[in-house]
Amino acid sequence: MPAIKSGKVLVTGSNGYISVWIVKLLLEAGFSVRGTIRTPDKAAYLQKLFASYGDKLEFVVVKDITLPGAFDEAVKGVDAIEHLASPFHLRSSHPDDMIIPAVQGTHTILQSALEHGANVKRIVVTSSVASVDELVDYAKVYTEDDWNDQSVREAKEKGKDCSPSHSYRASKALAEKEAWKFVEKHKGQIGWDLVTICPPYVYGPVLQEVKSADALNTSMASWYNTVVKGAADDDTLANVGGSWVDVRDVAATHVMSLTVEGAGNKRFVNAAGQYKWQDWVLAARKIDPKLPAGNASYDPEKAVHLNVFGSTRVQDILGVTYRTKEETARDSLANLREHGWY
Repeated sequence: MPAIKSGKVLVTGSNGYISVWIVKLLLEAGFSVRGTIRTPDKAAYLQKLFASYGDKLEFVVVKDITLPGAFDEAVKGVDAIEHLASPFHLRSSHPDDMIIPAVQGTHTILQSALEHGANVKRIVVTSSVASVDELVDYAKVYTEDDWNDQSVREAKEKGKDCSPSHSYRASKALAEKEAWKFVEKHKGQIGWDLVTICPPYVYGPVLQEVKSADALNTSMASWYNTVVKGAADDDTLANVGGSWVDVRDVAATHVMSLTVEGAGNKRFVNAAGQYKWQDWVLAARKIDPKLPAGNASYDPEKAVHLNVFGSTRVQDILGVTYRTKEETARDSLANLREHGWY
């Protein structure tokens, strides 16, 4: 399919951490945006935030994304879809409590696009590196060619005894696979192509409505408590971490996935690099030396990073470049200061 350079884009879950940045970049690029929200009151903050764009931003209420037909009205008249809305929780008694809503939510929007999205030319689905890497071979460098089948097996074989982590990771893998299976099954009927984006832990400035530091989204709450409040112990700071990416770079990847023709039918691992929590402490202290010092004995050269991602597809095809930890730390601290939380 050709690239989408103009028109209206549907952004599901439009008041979320990543989604609001996508809405911002789309509006700045000249697109009109239709955002889905769960309740009408969620629109007020975004309407004020983007008031200068007037009627180029509109909202539609979708209370339950798993219900058949939930997106039927939302997809009408849009040229592309950025699908980010997804049920998320780690409290469940069985993997199906996470897997079924995740898979159904993905299927629902694709089915609505098939039946009612006559103008849709591209759909971008937000997945996760949880669908890519397996918690088995820690020495492996993972790319878009890899799938996390291990968590799917764990969920199937262990049932209610499956760990919440594997249940969540299985839900992400199966939801993304559902998207690709749907496209293959209906390739003779659909007029759009698919892109999936797999980010790891996402950090950076918050643009969504957050009324207090206690209400920060999960990843930035961890960053705030660890880096600013000094809540982690030395062992955690030196040994706990993962892959990361700046929220603005994730948003840029989503927008470029619409505007670059070569992105069609591609899967993108969207990871900037690796970290241990002490790396973030050190990056932030370059901005503000008064922040907690953390683990004084930490040696970055000796840190062992697990489940490394080696893809350059985002840069090679989309031309997206990644911010450094220092840039993300600087802008995150400034953002927290603006809110009065630091």
